[in-house]
Amino acid sequence: MSSSPVSTSLPAQPYGRPPLRTVQVLGGGAGAGSSAHVRSLATGLAARGVRVTVCAPVQAEGEYDFTGAGAEFAPDAVSVLRAACAGADLVHAHGVRAGMRAALAIRGRRVPLVVTWHGEGPAAAGALGRLGRMLERHVARAAAVVLGASSDQVDAARLRGARDARLAPVAVPAGPETAADPGKVRAELGAVERPLLIAVGSLVPHRGYSVLLDAAREWRGLEPEPLLVIAGEGPLRAELARRIEAEGLPVRLLGRRRDAAQLLAAADLAVLPSRWEARALLAQEALRAGVPLVATAVGGVPELVGDGAVLVPPGEAVPLASAVTGLLADPDRRAALAAAGRVQAATWPSEDDTVAQVLSVYDELMERRR
Repeated sequence: MSSSPVSTSLPAQPYGRPPLRTVQVLGGGAGAGSSAHVRSLATGLAARGVRVTVCAPVQAEGEYDFTGAGAEFAPDAVSVLRAACAGADLVHAHGVRAGMRAALAIRGRRVPLVVTWHGEGPAAAGALGRLGRMLERHVARAAAVVLGASSDQVDAARLRGARDARLAPVAVPAGPETAADPGKVRAELGAVERPLLIAVGSLVPHRGYSVLLDAAREWRGLEPEPLLVIAGEGPLRAELARRIEAEGLPVRLLGRRRDAAQLLAAADLAVLPSRWEARALLAQEALRAGVPLVATAVGGVPELVGDGAVLVPPGEAVPLASAVTGLLADPDRRAALAAAGRVQAATWPSEDDTVAQVLSVYDELMERRR
């Protein structure tokens, strides 16, 4: 499934019409990709005369500075969300959980709801899976429009009963204007004379880090031995740390890092071992930076990276380890992959493209309402 071309011409606020008032809703479990997207969206919308309120956890405001983007910020308490939505012309939730909270907040009001599905993957098994599917059905049917970050998410939304589901790729935000010295970064990480591999993402089961540690066992005998660093935090940290120590794995857990893009730029390879991804932020940042990527062929990843990455089956340590060792032994292949990644990244929508597409959806819903 492919998206139609997105115009970069952004409509101006119609003369004499009051500014459109929107609320952007982020849930407590929002990942870096969806939070960065809301920050980018808030910047673009506010610059075009749209009034934006971001309702999100206080921690997210501290990290992404939505007010600095031109938005008003409101904590994600139920009563605050309801009050913010009461004065909105349109509510845009990011993620299924945020969509459910937004749907409850506007219940009984004629306020259009847009929901972007960012990283919702296949539901779990058992009772938890049934609950997840029920939540997805409710949100899909409550939304006037569901925007899927990848084609498989659009298909999933339609399967759950969405009245209107569209492909809306999320642009990766621009990186820092000044990059850190890669040599200094590598020295700080302890990878001066050895290959540096990096994975970025929350330490949760679907990220596939247990398989990544299995793969790290396979390349322990390489000379020099690669160092794998994982930037992220989450409930699996203690379990992963125990394995790293017990098995003597060449792996460092860095915790949550705000300089992940600079760490990535200093790496020889990026690794994305997830069991499922939609439009993975790490994949976008790696290809755009020209860092060779080994990723699992899951969700929206193949559609996203094209020929710009080495794809391996999910949940299998041996193919993952072989792809990494093969690239480390072949600098020409790494250089070719880096070039192909940049070419692929050039085909992705820009932040302006993304804002333009979202704003066109808003305008369409407002015309329907009028």
